[in-house]
Amino acid sequence: MFAKAFRVKSNTAIKGSDRRKLRADVTAVFPTLGTDQVSELVPGKEELNIVKLYAHRGDAVTVYVSGGNPILFELEKNLYPTVYTLWSYPDLLPTFTTWPLVLEKLVGGADLMLPGLVVPPAGLPQVQKGDLCAIALVGNRAPVAIGVAAMSTAEMLTSGLKGRGFSVLHTYQDHLWRSGDKSSPPSIAPLALDPPDLSEEKGSVQADTTLQGDMRRLTLEGEEEEGEVQQRCGEKSLSEATEDPSVGGLNPDPTDSKTLQEQMDELLQRCFLHALKYRVKKADLPLLTSTLLGSHMFSCCPEGRQLDIKKSSYKKLSKFLQHMQQEQIIQVQELSKGVESIVAVDWKHPRITSFVIPEPSPTSQTIQEGSREQPYHPPDIKSLYCVPASMTLLFQESGHKKGSILEGSEVRTIVINYTKKNDLVDADNKNLVKLDPILCDCILEKGEQHTVMKLPWDSLLNRCLEKLQPAYQVTFPGQEPIVKKGKICPIDITLAQRASNKKVTVVRNLEAYGLDPCSVATILQQRCQASTTVTPAPGTKDILQVQIQGNQIHHLSRLLLEEYRLPRKHIQGLEKAPKPGKKK
Repeated sequence: MFAKAFRVKSNTAIKGSDRRKLRADVTAVFPTLGTDQVSELVPGKEELNIVKLYAHRGDAVTVYVSGGNPILFELEKNLYPTVYTLWSYPDLLPTFTTWPLVLEKLVGGADLMLPGLVVPPAGLPQVQKGDLCAIALVGNRAPVAIGVAAMSTAEMLTSGLKGRGFSVLHTYQDHLWRSGDKSSPPSIAPLALDPPDLSEEKGSVQADTTLQGDMRRLTLEGEEEEGEVQQRCGEKSLSEATEDPSVGGLNPDPTDSKTLQEQMDELLQRCFLHALKYRVKKADLPLLTSTLLGSHMFSCCPEGRQLDIKKSSYKKLSKFLQHMQQEQIIQVQELSKGVESIVAVDWKHPRITSFVIPEPSPTSQTIQEGSREQPYHPPDIKSLYCVPASMTLLFQESGHKKGSILEGSEVRTIVINYTKKNDLVDADNKNLVKLDPILCDCILEKGEQHTVMKLPWDSLLNRCLEKLQPAYQVTFPGQEPIVKKGKICPIDITLAQRASNKKVTVVRNLEAYGLDPCSVATILQQRCQASTTVTPAPGTKDILQVQIQGNQIHHLSRLLLEEYRLPRKHIQGLEKAPKPGKKK
């Protein structure tokens, strides 16, 4: 529909009554959205415009624009979300998956044909003819198109996945998308895969097998064309994910006959008891339950495993802690509205006193040692100085020229040797240095050259360092030093305000310190129990930024300073952490 340019008829600010009606329509059309989410999508006070336009085929379309991006559009009294909205709410619609090479056809105005679908092991989403659906690409759950199902899921399977599957209305990179900020889809990891249902109709399995065979060549080509963010995050295809036992974060022991849920329950209780026995002290009480999880339990998780409460039988931390309270291990109270804290711990409880950290089994230890990532070690960062053209005369006697890189100690030695060689030390006061024409030209300001004849040693050396251009050297463990001109950019932590006063924490420049943004996002998602996305930083080509819901600077501070041991001077924005007792 928006494959070609459209014509705008009008663009006006929305009225209060229309805003309320739109919010009611969104609630009715998308019942899975909660009240807060509806208020976030259709803000109460922020600027919201109604744009009336004509598509290239003459269809009259009403588009709702918020924050410069189209968020919804209305066609023949039906309301549809844009890809910008679906990136914030990826589960809003049932989502079907296709190959990256298919996207170009969809952007050009083609409908999605059933042979282009990728059938996951759990089967296709259940939809009826006429249902609104989202379309995503292999390896990323962020939708890139929306369309209307041309037949039900049952009919798709009966047809052997042949024929037209979806009438596509809007895509990433079409002209409606171009009317916004033209941002790229965020990297949203696919949902953990469920084991295939053995009772599923054979037609689906056969269709999937045929599709995999027909598209094998396209897959190899398409992987090269996938977004750079996806490649850097190391995302896996569906076929790779099903073969990987660590999908879902369990990395289970192959000798363990327990279900994955039972293993996660055991891991959850192990981390809980480990934290209480060895990490939490009486002086820490009352302790926020979120702090117990983020600061203590996650760090007690064995190497090679990942704690995920949603994959346990408890599903939520509050339910698990309620169970532990029933066992009289802890006492939990709501000290402030909606915020629970642990106020008492029975450290003499048999489950705590008898707890010992289990030794890993030889089999699982071998698997972990073969697949584990090397622990992060911070780089050694050293400030250097570059000789500019204006100071070459001072340094050329020591064999240096324009662009030479020097350490601070080398600069001091060169300046001291120059002054002694040219007999510039004041005979009456050894703490002063006489300035010859070269020193005057190199370190004095224009207004000082006829008034300043001598300088103390410290002032001379400091002025010299200030006149040199900055440079730095980064050395990662086991690698050759990397020298660059300029100043190293600090890890930048900022807070951004979203609709309905929702805050997000944004982190940039992790790559300069050898940190993988996608790995950091995964860790923060687990510790903060909040959604994270990794997207290209605005205005850059090869720098990624991590975005986490809420003010998560406390978690970032602990991760970067305590675990990664990065110097505080290379991190800016830590002062924006929420004050104690203040809601994030």
